This record gives sequence, structure tokens and C-alpha cells, in this order.
Amino acid sequence: MSTLSEPLRTALTLAATGVPVLPLRAGKAPFGNCPQCASNVCGGRPNMKSAGPCRCPDVCHAWAAATTDPAVLTSPAWTAAWRRAVCVAYHPGAAGLTVVDLDDAAAVDWARETLPATRVVQTTRGEHWIYRGAMSSHNAVRPGVDIKSTMAYARYLGRGTGTLTDLPNAVRTLAAKEPPAIWHAPRSVSVPAPSGVGQCPHRTPAFLERGIAMAEQRITQARSAIHSTVYGTLLAVLSTHGRCGCLTDSHVSRLFTAAQSKGETARHCMDAWNNARTTLGL
Repeated sequence: MSTLSEPLRTALTLAATGVPVLPLRAGKAPFGNCPQCASNVCGGRPNMKSAGPCRCPDVCHAWAAATTDPAVLTSPAWTAAWRRAVCVAYHPGAAGLTVVDLDDAAAVDWARETLPATRVVQTTRGEHWIYRGAMSSHNAVRPGVDIKSTMAYARYLGRGTGTLTDLPNAVRTLAAKEPPAIWHAPRSVSVPAPSGVGQCPHRTPAFLERGIAMAEQRITQARSAIHSTVYGTLLAVLSTHGRCGCLTDSHVSRLFTAAQSKGETARHCMDAWNNARTTLGL
């Protein structure tokens, strides 16, 4: 065991207690898709029962790659990732847990006044309050507060203090205030062509397909700043194709799927899309 990296030793200890783990690289980000899984062509989510066909041995799909299997954790592909890892993450929902991520002092003060006591782990700027019970994950349910459970990962920062208690209705109620994280493609994302412009110059299928494929690749290969990468990519696509009617629901869905494979929520995808349209005056 002395030859194992510190993150891998921690991961194996957690996995032995039934907590699915994965490595995080610099920037607290998961390792990106390998070339064979780029743009989610493999079906994604290799360790989920409804995963699809992916059998990738690499640590390739963020929270969905989290595992308790020591054979996987110590496999050559994963060992290479652990050597580059800066910390360990886990999939709370798969462990039957929910993490209320309090990002600053104001959020911590709110939790102390509002939520029942439970196990608390100190973070860089705030605290993780961990409850027994799983639910759907939601970001920004109130200022400085995220909920991480199913289909999300949280950093492992130690055992914390206090006694683990059951997930309260107060946390579930917070999530109910957010729109469901289900994205429906707009029926039309085209806008009227500017006056004086004739037939769309981008209706060559190869040109459009190449642009969308490059945009998907840019998102899925991003190793940091995922939010800004998604926004910048959508802005670039809209600046080229947003005024001529080229884009279809299918194109937009491909971009959103790529973003969600990197951990973006449907809500963040739609916010980025709307912000990009506003920036361009669409």
C-alpha cells in the first residue's frame, strides 16, 4: 500500500465503506472523456444500470464513473489518473447521502438558523452539511447553497464532526422551488435574417455539421472553467448560425448533452443559451 498515492489510499478506504469514489484533477474538476467517449458517442454513464453501451475502462464520465470496486480503482487506467489527482470526490446519492454545500459564511449562518443539525465538514470557504437520504441534485437553490446528491459529485474533505441525521423536508422543499432539471429544446431557435440578407450562406450540411461537432468537442474536452467554456461555445455557435435559421432543436440538444456530460445542469445550459442570445441581441 505504501506505493499508492494518498488520494488512492483515501479512495480505497471510502470504497470499502460503500461510498463510490472518483479522482479529481487540478481545479476540482473530473477527468474528461477519452477520445473514444468524446461527444458522448459511447452512451455514457458506464456504472449506471441504465447507462447504455459504454464499457470504457478509464475514469471518463465524472460522477457516473464513481465506483466502489477496488479492481477498477487500482486498474492501470485509473492508477494513472490517481497519480495526477489532487483530491478525491464521491457520488453522494449512490451512497444514500445528500450534501448541502454552503459556499460562504452567510450561507452557513442561514443553515444554522434553518436546518436541523447533522454531520458538518469544513470546506475552503464554507461547510458541507451531510444528511442520510438521497434526492435529486440542484444548484443555487438560494444564495451560496447547492444540493449535491444523485447525478453529482462532492469533494471528500474528511469525516467531519457531528452525528449524521435524516434528510429533512426543509432541504427537499428548497429543491422544489427550482424548476425541474429537464431541458426541452425550444421549438425553434432560429431568428429572422437581417434585412437585405438573402439565402442563408451556411446551409451547406458539411459546414454546419463540422461547426456543431467542433463545438461539442470543445465542451467535452474542456479541463477547467466548464461554465465559461459552455457559454463561450454557445456564443460562438450563435454568432455564426443564430441569425440565419440553420440551427435546429437537434443541434442545440447535442450541445446541451455535451455540456451535461461535463456536469452542467439543464438549468445552467439554458441560462448560458439565453445569456448568449441576449449578448448577441437575438
